[in-house]
Amino acid sequence: MTEKKNSFRLDLRVFIPIESISLALVLNKLLPTNGSYTQKEYPYFTYFLILLLAIFIVIAVITAFNKSFQDKIVYKSWFIGAAFFLLNIYNLATIKFMVIPNIYFPSPEMILKVFIKDWAFLLKCLGYSGKLLLTGYGSGAVLGIITGILVGWSKGWNYWINPVIKVIGPIPSTAWVPIALVAFPTSFTASVFLIGLAVWFPTTVLTSSGISSVKQAYFEVSSTLGASTIQNIFKVAVPSAMPSIFIGIFNGTCSSFLTLMTAEMLGVKYGVGWYINWQKDMLSYPNVYAGLITIAVTFSLLITLLFKVRDKILGWQKGVIKW
Repeated sequence: MTEKKNSFRLDLRVFIPIESISLALVLNKLLPTNGSYTQKEYPYFTYFLILLLAIFIVIAVITAFNKSFQDKIVYKSWFIGAAFFLLNIYNLATIKFMVIPNIYFPSPEMILKVFIKDWAFLLKCLGYSGKLLLTGYGSGAVLGIITGILVGWSKGWNYWINPVIKVIGPIPSTAWVPIALVAFPTSFTASVFLIGLAVWFPTTVLTSSGISSVKQAYFEVSSTLGASTIQNIFKVAVPSAMPSIFIGIFNGTCSSFLTLMTAEMLGVKYGVGWYINWQKDMLSYPNVYAGLITIAVTFSLLITLLFKVRDKILGWQKGVIKW
């Protein structure tokens, strides 16, 4: 009975984020705003810290009754605490002491103001970016997997396509901008091509590498059991190459976001990249930072989703293949 109580004892490390947020809140309220700060002050950063404080207090209470959840929070507590500590330092360096130029490094409350006042327009831009990204990303990933399977499986396809991959693939997709603008009827289709090309190359290379690396013994066994060529490809080769395929897709995800920023400067109306470039030209850096945060959060969510999909598809390989 004693062992059960001890196993659910509250670990004090769950309070590290609470302490860090509390420190930021106290310093933000007690320290006066720098006299050189000429912009209107807003309470958004204070409200933000209070909301975070309430959330992490609730989390701390929940961890007392859930050991597995407590272990996750304890593991991440130092990182979360450090992140809020750095946010506190940034707030002090901007609005409190102004040790960095405020025009280029806006205070947290000014960035939060953009999300509160301009959230609808940011969401609209994110929708346009999402449409462009998913269209280019999806087509590039599908074509990359198909090309990778053909090159990795067939010597004939490898003979004709592999030299093209080696020549075209290493060229940054953004270098194709002048040709894309001429070759495609609209800036949207040109942007889709550039994003698709950025995803296609790493997906193709790692898919073909994964297919060609499958042990020949697997195919000999499956052929002995009566498997056809199609069955060998889709029942043996592709499942075995899945770890490499997902690495290619992950690399393509990073490339697609980089290309998206360039693609949205080709005349595409709206989009987060377009929004950042527009606000930069207007020297509205709080909006620029809000756009960058939007991209970072979106990218993080997409990568997390891809990891979940990978874990679901490759669940049968746990303990056999190290990811």
